[in-house]
This record gives sequence, C-alpha cells and structure tokens, in this order.
Amino acid sequence: MVRLYTDDLSIGYGEQLIIKDLSVQIPNQKITTIIGPNGCGKSTLLKAITRIISHQSGAVVLDGKNVAKENTKILAKKMAILPQTPESASGLTVGELVSYGRFPYQTGFGRLSKKDYEVIDWALQMTNTSSFKYLPVDSLSGGQRQRVWIAMALAQETEIIFLDEPTTYLDMAHQLEVLELLQQLNKEEKRTIVMVLHDLNQAARFADYIVALKAGHIVKAGSCEEVITKEVLRGVFNIDAEIGIDPRTGKPMCISYDLFKGEK
Repeated sequence: MVRLYTDDLSIGYGEQLIIKDLSVQIPNQKITTIIGPNGCGKSTLLKAITRIISHQSGAVVLDGKNVAKENTKILAKKMAILPQTPESASGLTVGELVSYGRFPYQTGFGRLSKKDYEVIDWALQMTNTSSFKYLPVDSLSGGQRQRVWIAMALAQETEIIFLDEPTTYLDMAHQLEVLELLQQLNKEEKRTIVMVLHDLNQAARFADYIVALKAGHIVKAGSCEEVITKEVLRGVFNIDAEIGIDPRTGKPMCISYDLFKGEK
C-alpha cells in the first residue's frame, strides 16, 4: 500500500531547477532511505514533500490529496520532519521542547491537556530521554539532543516521520543508537520513516527501500539488493565499489571503493 507519492515533481530555487519531473512512491510502514552525492536534491526533496518549500510543478499526494492544498494542522498530524540542523532550543528544557510537538492538537489558548502530557511522557520514554525532562536542551550531548528532537517529532503523533541526515556530527555509537531507535519505531509503532543518509552501509543495513538520486533524478529505487550494486553506485557516485554481504544482517555492504576512472 502506498499512501505517499510524488508525481512529476519539479523543485527549484529561482530559475534553477534542482529536481525535475521526479516521481517516487514511499512504501507505507517501511524505512526508506534517500542516498546520493552532495547537491543532488536529497534535502530539497524532503522539504518539498513536507511543504517546507514550494514546488514549481507536479504534485505531492498523501492519502489521495494534494499536500499543497491540505490544511496545515491536518498535515502536521500526518507528517513530521526533523531537519538537518534543527532550530536552536536555547533556554528550553527537554520537556518544553518536546511539548512543541503537540502544537497541531492545541486549541484556544494553547494550553496542554492531560492527553498532551501523556503523549509527551510517552515520547520521552520511547526515546529513553525521560531522565532529561527538566534539563536544559543545551546541556545535553549531541546524541542525547538528537533523541530529544526525535521525541518532539514522536509527540506530534504522525504516522510518517522525515529525517534529514539524523546521524550528522554524531560518533559511531550515537549514530547506531539513533538508527536503532528509528528502526524500533518502525517495527513496534509502525511508523513510516523517510531519511537522508550519507553512509551507504547504514542505508543498506536499516532501510527496506532505497532511493538513489543524482542531479535531481532517480538513478535507481528499490530494495537494498537492487540499489547497493557496483553498477548503481558507479552511476550515482562515480565510484568503483567492492560489494560484499554484511555477516550480521545478510544485506549488501560496500567493502571498499576507488574513484571510477573508466573501463578497465
């Protein structure tokens, strides 16, 4: 079942098109990872799908409705996005930041209801950040802060969560911690996860579906086995990769690579 897809989507800044006539389906209740070289349009695509930026032509369709015409609060109950560099939470406690995820459900004077507080506590518990609730966000480590931002997205109670490079600036252990949390949310909470990743092996390990972009076009979209291949990686990244099998997951992994220098 596909709830979310783009149809001939073109996105640009001014007269420069970053993405042209892109059509992609996002599998429901799966983890989709978008990969590609810098500047290929990965972040731009996420921003257009979630209506952070507008698109020139085409459409983003969710549950049969054009996202561009959807009511903002209704849309915010369906999709949440964690940008690459979240806005500063200076002066806020963890609990206060996570409470911002309840904005789509607030009416009147914006007071939090009993249900709101219950969801906030649940989101903190799911991300293992309950002990930070009354601490300033600024006092946390990078990995802890990233989990708190994910808790805020969870508090929004959306079925689809978008994340733009959620492991950036984190060490290897904290990267794994964040990705395993997202996998848990997918498996246990049936959340549809869509994220941009730079690390090919992380993409292969955690994704059910991979979209490989280059210069605003899809080179290949499909399972890890279909996308993480010598041919696709050559076309997307211009690298000559050696592909093996991850002994722990059974999925393909990039063992080593060189810049591709033409036919041997």
